[in-house]
Amino acid sequence: MRNNSLYLIIKRMRTPMYVLIATFSISILGMVLIPGMDDKGNPYHLSFFDAFYFVSYMATTIGFGESPYDFTYPQKLWVGFCIYLTVIGWLYAIGSIITLVQDKVLAAQIALAQFQRKIKKMDEPFIIFVGYNSMTKAIIDRLTNEGIHSVVIEKEEEKIKMLALENYTIEVPALVGDIRDPNVFRTAGIHKHNCRAVVSLFNDDVMNLHVALSAKLMNKHVTVIVEATEDEYAQNLKTIGADIVENPFKIVAKRIYLSLKSPSLLMLEQWIYGDPLVLRKKDKLPKEGKYIVCGYGRMGTALEVGLKRAGIDYIFIEASPKKAAKAKRGEKVIVGDADDKKILLKADVQEASCIIAATKDDLLNLSIIMAAKRINPDIYTVARENRINDAIVFKAARIDRVITIETLMVKKTYNIIARPLVDRFIRLMMYRGEEWAKKVVSMLKECIGNNPETFETLIDEDHAFALVNHLRESGEEIPYETLYRRRDDYKKRNRLLILYVRRGEEEILLPDDSFPIKIGDEVLMAGSKEVFEDVEYIMENINELCYVLSGKECQLSFVGKYMFGDGR
Repeated sequence: MRNNSLYLIIKRMRTPMYVLIATFSISILGMVLIPGMDDKGNPYHLSFFDAFYFVSYMATTIGFGESPYDFTYPQKLWVGFCIYLTVIGWLYAIGSIITLVQDKVLAAQIALAQFQRKIKKMDEPFIIFVGYNSMTKAIIDRLTNEGIHSVVIEKEEEKIKMLALENYTIEVPALVGDIRDPNVFRTAGIHKHNCRAVVSLFNDDVMNLHVALSAKLMNKHVTVIVEATEDEYAQNLKTIGADIVENPFKIVAKRIYLSLKSPSLLMLEQWIYGDPLVLRKKDKLPKEGKYIVCGYGRMGTALEVGLKRAGIDYIFIEASPKKAAKAKRGEKVIVGDADDKKILLKADVQEASCIIAATKDDLLNLSIIMAAKRINPDIYTVARENRINDAIVFKAARIDRVITIETLMVKKTYNIIARPLVDRFIRLMMYRGEEWAKKVVSMLKECIGNNPETFETLIDEDHAFALVNHLRESGEEIPYETLYRRRDDYKKRNRLLILYVRRGEEEILLPDDSFPIKIGDEVLMAGSKEVFEDVEYIMENINELCYVLSGKECQLSFVGKYMFGDGR
């Protein structure tokens, strides 16, 4: 996007400048031509410099002093005329300046110039977010706390103004622009080598497809993270090379299934997303009885797959005959308003074990739950919350389980960007099944407790200086068991569990203690912050590494050997 702020200033101020030049020129010329009289009574003409000097302080109303001699009456008459003439010129010029300052086009161009300077100076890796809303705001807030830079492209200027009021720990440059203009992406820095990813989480699959296509065409190496709620667009996105395509409704359906059939896998996934390593009351869905699902839209069709896979008896209520007609032959769908008592009775709500309000209208979902509880107070209630801002209302409704779509996408996107090993671990563990997950949960609880934290690291010189140098110089193998040892007593083990190691294309879940450490390994571990500090010290400090390997303090020669190779 070309910056035209200087051109606009010159164009808008051209006429006022002509007026000022004309008024000054007429005033100066008159002062030069009209004869005056010096202090000896001789005729005298002002020089052009004297005339310019006098008109300058006269026109700016600084004050009067007749220079270099007192003026004659003809000169005073001309000065009186010039006062009004220059005042008119200045008023016109000042008015034009005020109008120019208030001009939205100029303000936009100045903001664009400032944005371009920020992007040009940005040397750190950054993420481009297309659109600014409560969801992207929450993601950016988490990323800035991690020291990850973000850039925002937003069509609505008011949202950019709201972003400017946020107290982010790192400045977030924002650009007002329409992503349908390819120059907008280039202005945002997509072509720069340190642009790591483009994130588009619109509730519009067509828009997300457009963003992904533009981003990949302009930088094929950038990671594209998009939302897609319909299979047709998800396939198109994968075809054009979108790296991460997430469907929040499939995540919801998967969790409903896990709650019914694989509670340990659900516990692990929710723990990875930040919840305690326990199954709460809200996570325990009824495993018997009929389920009523209100809404046969995108979430409803995803839930249908999960419920059918879990072997649950279910029925749908859908207000739109067109959507209801999409149901597969043999599927029971009642057409009507789900908050209507007659429709709920028709769906046998009085005998149902669970009702899921899955429409895109938060108020309607609340109304459905209230209507169902009046008929069947013991029914288990699940409600879809579309916007984070409605959380207070949903909490007051005392719903058994609230599914917040925006929160799911915030956590998922944050993990993809800031905790890629965590995200990959979630994907891999789903293939291992319930028994494997039960084993991992048991190990985590026995080793660490109900609320372990996760830590990701890379075995390289920046994150494991001492360990990398030892591996290079000694040539010996060091097992991962070394990282379990305590710095105060190497014979004791820290409360730590290594969950996942990625070595190139090789991926190892729960590696054995004897598994050898290699330079370049990416490691995901569970423990506490204090334990992670121990691990970092062991990997980075040669004295600490020496102690946990041999049980002895390093001598200077030993330190020199591993820091400088030959000790010299």
